[in-house]
Amino acid sequence: MAFRRRWYVALVWAAVLAAVGLGALKAPGASDEEFSMPGIESQKAFDLMEQRFPGASADGATARVVFVAPSGEKVTATENRKAVEDAVADLADGTQVASATDPFRAKAVSKDGTTAYATVTYKVTATDLTDASRTQLEHVLDEARGSGLSVDAGGSAMDEGGGAGGMAEVIGVAIAAVVLLVTFGSLAAAGLPLLTALIGVGVSMATILALASALGLSTTTGTLAMMLGLAVGIDYALFVVSRYREERSRGRTPQEATAMAVGTAGSAVVFAGLTVVIALAGLAVVGIPMLTKMGLAAAGAVVVAVFIALTLVPAFLGFWPNAVLARRTRKRGRVEESVTDNGGTRWARFVLRRPVPVLLLGVVGLGALAIPMTSLQLGMPGDEAKSTSTTERRAYDALAEGFGPGFNGPLTVVVDARGTDDAKTAAGTIAKEIGGTEGVVSVSPSRFNEAGDTAVFSVVPSTAPTDEKTKDLVTTIRGERPGVESETGATFEVTGTTALNIDISDKVQAALVPYLIVVVGLAIVLLLVVFRSLLVPLKAALGFLLSVLAALGVVVLVFQQGHGAELLGVETSGPIMSMMPIFLVGIVFGLAMDYEVFLVSRMREAYVHGERPAQAITSGFRHSARVVVAAALIMIAVFAGFIGESDSMIKMIGFGLASAVLFDAFVVRMAIVPAVLALLGDKAWWLPRWLDRLLPNVDVEGEALTRRPEADPAPAETTDLEVART
Repeated sequence: MAFRRRWYVALVWAAVLAAVGLGALKAPGASDEEFSMPGIESQKAFDLMEQRFPGASADGATARVVFVAPSGEKVTATENRKAVEDAVADLADGTQVASATDPFRAKAVSKDGTTAYATVTYKVTATDLTDASRTQLEHVLDEARGSGLSVDAGGSAMDEGGGAGGMAEVIGVAIAAVVLLVTFGSLAAAGLPLLTALIGVGVSMATILALASALGLSTTTGTLAMMLGLAVGIDYALFVVSRYREERSRGRTPQEATAMAVGTAGSAVVFAGLTVVIALAGLAVVGIPMLTKMGLAAAGAVVVAVFIALTLVPAFLGFWPNAVLARRTRKRGRVEESVTDNGGTRWARFVLRRPVPVLLLGVVGLGALAIPMTSLQLGMPGDEAKSTSTTERRAYDALAEGFGPGFNGPLTVVVDARGTDDAKTAAGTIAKEIGGTEGVVSVSPSRFNEAGDTAVFSVVPSTAPTDEKTKDLVTTIRGERPGVESETGATFEVTGTTALNIDISDKVQAALVPYLIVVVGLAIVLLLVVFRSLLVPLKAALGFLLSVLAALGVVVLVFQQGHGAELLGVETSGPIMSMMPIFLVGIVFGLAMDYEVFLVSRMREAYVHGERPAQAITSGFRHSARVVVAAALIMIAVFAGFIGESDSMIKMIGFGLASAVLFDAFVVRMAIVPAVLALLGDKAWWLPRWLDRLLPNVDVEGEALTRRPEADPAPAETTDLEVART
């Protein structure tokens, strides 16, 4: 229908894009959603502070400006002190500045007198800081450096937002265009998947912006939707266009070829899309509201990409039925049967001749790479993970040297003394107990609320925020709570950025296994319907787990243990970002199941049409290997583009995703999968009769479409097909 009514379909999508685009322009802007993690202690403590100290939490951006005296001097020296005071006065003159503290009055000078810091608080959030305010801050820093002091700054005011990702996406699209052009040998065939993917991303992102205010979506919600929408949008259109070209090579008319492409590759697109949606919707298992919204928004983008592939792609094929064909085919003036022997065929035959060595090499290789994953440490790297060329990293190092490594990550203790006879005595006892804990450097004086029933004080650890000893200290302090409660009648909770990061890491790590069980379990059920086999879905899931564990292993090897880190420009090794494993599993699972469905569905199609298992494997590779390789190369190029960014966390995400796609596409899907299927033979497609009756019969192989053009199919072929399906 989309082919025949192509003008109608194109106009409908144009109208949809215009409508959501207008809605995005008219809708209120997205807010900066506060990060929350229900159910963890640090979040409960923060909520208690919000309740007992109303209006005390400032939402404005902050900058911590660090002054270090020249070697052998002190910042308290007359000239150095004057330079610091002048700088603070200039900082306070900013139009968006609320206050700037004098380090000498605030006692923000190190014991040795070499280092001091001033805290600048702004009236607006970091995203609302103007370029003029940022320029003024940089100008003051430069002037202070002219006096001979080392001056650097950290804090939220220094964060200019993530503009790098946009450049990475542009590079990814450019590489995708080159890969598609080489794969198809046609500008139209290469451009069509890019065009439809961009249209899909446009619809998705405009919809997210239009609904941002109504649904409480933040400015970061659409990040994952844009990345995955572009990725699967290209992939899904790529598979449909490739199948269309294949059907044209068999002599079918453009309309027949489009119908076959949508009926076969399109059906696979639907099921592949469902697996991605399952993986993204499953992010709700983690229990982080922001992550849940990101997952659902990205799932919506995938749904749009599926609809685009099923409607707009065939409509465009109707507009340009011959333009997407290879140039040599168009020059001949007719469509000929494609060559049966290609790189995919030769590789399949190689694996079929040596299934055991290929299987062992693949499993042992990925297993070895996965070993470092056993020492995985999760955390939220901060300025200490940035390059030493950044002012944030230099400020972090200066504070650590002048005030101790724990100064950059103090703990905040909230004492709830409501119901006690003497709140001040109770808070003092708790502060004394915590101050005597091994690993605590200092405890600040308690600050009480107006009611006098709640106190807050800071605890400075002796170790850095991401150090495992700091995590142990938090655990120890919390473990002392029962004894302190029985002694004072008051209770306390530990929060602060460091404690929050520790709690988030623990919760994400605990949620990883349930998330895998939910996502992989639902996907196995879906793949049972697609392949009508018990062993193929299990093999697909186990292969995915192997590739993800191997990817996490190499991430730990490089970014946590530091092996080869310098080759990627990583200057400091440390914990792996807490969200990294969840993002890795969610994104790569979707792409892995895409490759599984498109590759193995062609094998299934050949098998149910009478080919023997070995023949079916070869047929699947002959028709799908080149397209799957192209899709994987596009994704690897897109993700690898992020490795060149200066931010360590962006490097980590790009490296992890690129590694996972590399392992899954080329080791698992292209080597382990055919080796396992070759060893299983007919057993690979076995399904118990009772389960076969329960599962819905979905014609992913396009059997009905294949039989329709045939006027009188031979009885022998029908018999073979029926035998193969059972």
